Amino acid sequence: MAYGGLSTRAARSTSDRDTPTSAPTRDRRTPTGLQFPGCRPIALRRDQLADFDGRLEYWEARTETAWVLAEPTGGIHESTSRRLPELARLIATVRGAPIRAFGSVDLRVNDDAGRAERIMQADETLYLHPRRARMPSGPLIIGLHDLPDVVLEVDHTTDIRRGKLPLYEAWGFPELWMLVPPAGATRRWPAGVTIHRLQGDRYGVVPESEAFPGWTASEIHVALTEPLTTERTCRVLERVGRMLGTREGTGPEDDPLLRVLGSRERAEGEAAGRAEGKAAGRAEGQAELVRAMLAERGVTVSESFTARAAKAADTPGGARMAAAALACTDEADFWRRLGRTCI
Repeated sequence: MAYGGLSTRAARSTSDRDTPTSAPTRDRRTPTGLQFPGCRPIALRRDQLADFDGRLEYWEARTETAWVLAEPTGGIHESTSRRLPELARLIATVRGAPIRAFGSVDLRVNDDAGRAERIMQADETLYLHPRRARMPSGPLIIGLHDLPDVVLEVDHTTDIRRGKLPLYEAWGFPELWMLVPPAGATRRWPAGVTIHRLQGDRYGVVPESEAFPGWTASEIHVALTEPLTTERTCRVLERVGRMLGTREGTGPEDDPLLRVLGSRERAEGEAAGRAEGKAAGRAEGQAELVRAMLAERGVTVSESFTARAAKAADTPGGARMAAAALACTDEADFWRRLGRTCI
């Protein structure tokens, strides 16, 4: 771990402003009586932090105590939290703008001398506007860096409600997703996702995300816990990505990867169809790209698909066809999304 930074004041997330602004001037007070079920305390001095290579749930300088997991994080905890960046990348493709995941980053509050005063580790963090956000290259310093738009905590062998949740609230994190996987469910805390949204200075439980508009808690839980991303979830991700894109004036044609693939396929299509004109070549190249996207997802199509898709290509971008290819369940569903019938 490398540590450094300045202020103990909380900064805003990137979703509530157009350009970076300075942090609010009001200090966040640390709640008292914090508890960390599922963790055990160990003695850890400040000068030992740099050499400590384990996972800290929480550390405070006042008592020089760290809380570490009583049981090692297993495959369920890690695989569940790492699913979120995969889902965010699919949403970003449809939205046409990047989403940055930071993983298990250290969240650090400094004292007036710039030394670590409190440290907490998040399971996963997402920035919706990484190009304009003040993001950390090491630990996230509360008051120096912008806060992520979403934080995910997986409650598998722990209970964040009595420790980490009050801290996220006090430090001003705008949206926290608390996930209880099926393997960690109890009668008191059943499996599911709880979305905590900051309303003023307090968290309120809401049925759907504000950062990812229209994405409900139940849909998030399914997406994070299913073994592989299903077609049903792809439709949900497309819907969320489109809503984000509509809000910001972007779309699949703005995604760098799809732009590169589209350019390559259009170039090949132009070379093959130059006898019939460049316009026909671009359309054929776009149709081949869409067919390749469907094949990658395991969606089979008829022999006449490429020719028909070339006629329907929304030249030059073909954005509607690319989005339909990302979300459709079969060829008939692909054409329905374009307002056509499958012949």
